[in-house]
Amino acid sequence: MLSRVATASRQAARPAVRALATHAKVAAAAGRPFAAKAVTGLAAAAVIAAAAAQQERAECAAFPYTGVAGTGNERSFIAIKPDGVQRGLIAEVISRFEKKGYKLVAMKMIWATEEMAANHYDDLKGRPFFPALVKYFASGPIVAMVWEGPDVIKTGRKILGATNPQAADVGTLRGDFCLTTGRNIIHGSDGPESAAHEIGMWFTEKECSAYSRSIDSWIVADN
Repeated sequence: MLSRVATASRQAARPAVRALATHAKVAAAAGRPFAAKAVTGLAAAAVIAAAAAQQERAECAAFPYTGVAGTGNERSFIAIKPDGVQRGLIAEVISRFEKKGYKLVAMKMIWATEEMAANHYDDLKGRPFFPALVKYFASGPIVAMVWEGPDVIKTGRKILGATNPQAADVGTLRGDFCLTTGRNIIHGSDGPESAAHEIGMWFTEKECSAYSRSIDSWIVADN
């Protein structure tokens, strides 16, 4: 989990930066040159911010970019399928995950080839519907995403709803926006192994961000 120390350091730097800006305005209004103590304050604020950023980067590198199941850094691969993109449901999907409290750490639009689609659904290649599924997934752009947070794999599947929309609860994405399994708008990792495989397949480490948010302490706590 990203350091509270890093967040606290950034917060501690803010008063110094605000004081510096105020001092600069007063000096400018009075026609005085920038005072030496202002420069000192700026340097101190910069050092604090740099130290916080360095510590955060170090802690981000401490876990694999595909996530760590069972922790606050658990990650899941979520893809809005071609029908979801064509129907303009991108914002709706993102909104559901953000409102739940999960953090978006990677996203891109990509038009998958049939080879990529077949690789993605490799575990289903023995099923009779596999060829049609591959063509469907490769029929238009998809929006590939990585979401992070506690229990995001299991809870993410609940947000999606049952694979068959007719069995999906109202309030889930498929329960609200789909009618048939062949056009069920979205894919989500079904376990830690598939999440790691799918994130690794669709994203490189450089494409996945690790960062803290000012709202994190208002979403996750152990008290």
